[in-house]
Amino acid sequence: MSTSYEAAGVDIAAGERAVELMKARVAKSRRPEVVDDASGFAGLFDASAFLRYRRPLLATSTDGVGTKVDLARRLGIYDTVGHDLVGMVLDDLAVCGAEPLFMTDYIACGKVVPERIADIVGGIADGCAIAGAALVGGETAEHPGLLAPDEFDIAGAGTGVVEADELLGPERVRAGDAVIAMASSGIHSNGYSLVRHILATTDLTLESTPAELGRTLGEELLTPTRIYAQDCLALKRSGGVRAFAHITGGGLAANLARSLPATVDAVLARSSWTVPALFTLLGEHGDVPQAELDKTFNLGVGMAAIVAPEAADEALRILAGRGVPAWVLGETVEGTGKAVLR
Repeated sequence: MSTSYEAAGVDIAAGERAVELMKARVAKSRRPEVVDDASGFAGLFDASAFLRYRRPLLATSTDGVGTKVDLARRLGIYDTVGHDLVGMVLDDLAVCGAEPLFMTDYIACGKVVPERIADIVGGIADGCAIAGAALVGGETAEHPGLLAPDEFDIAGAGTGVVEADELLGPERVRAGDAVIAMASSGIHSNGYSLVRHILATTDLTLESTPAELGRTLGEELLTPTRIYAQDCLALKRSGGVRAFAHITGGGLAANLARSLPATVDAVLARSSWTVPALFTLLGEHGDVPQAELDKTFNLGVGMAAIVAPEAADEALRILAGRGVPAWVLGETVEGTGKAVLR
């Protein structure tokens, strides 16, 4: 008896349909340096754009969205996790002052549902447009038997460029600098294993509508990650920026410490902001100690900038003009390379 690839669970026609559905949205992320590859096997980017640099450094980053994809699957909402992926990948590039140039994605799924794949990739393309990068290619892999038909995971890689003598980082930070917080849009993409544990062990459900949220918990949890790449570049152009810290897994203090030299501490004031209700809700229902919340979630701060003290007011003005809530979170002092919340 004969068999086929489709009988084994792989639908090539569905994959081709997904590509057709996503084309228009992917085109919106195009940059002028993108060169078409008729075969579609590779993404091409015109490197002659680097001739305007004195010494261009390429920066690269790769990441995924983690177990947040499980909530997207359960709620049947697929475009927001694409934004999350872009935030996780391209905002890491922004930390060193790099301009994001292009990104590729990878989707593994149990069954290719063209509309679902198109929503995921469309969200990635929309996020790339916000970050100023081109989505130049990707791969969708069907894994029948390894993943259930409705299961999927996503990952991506991005490339950026920064002038060597404009590279940002710990070596630029000095005692007396100001630490500027940029508000997160929510949990972003870190800590969802703890979120899912709380959902599994308490009376909270994705359909719960806590009064302090004003919408369902599921909607709140799927709020897409705020993408800061162009905001960071705007601050860099204004002058006075020493370093950035992307607040991802590990929490605010641990991530900020990565952008400090061994001779400087950052002292951060808890009183400088009100932690969004979602984090308090999860902490109370899950009986999560404050120290655990601190090292798991961003607590409302998605990106931090360390700037010269005289540049702080201008930084806040620029961010306000770009629609990013921001405030002075603390300052740097002589120390041993730690960030402390007080």
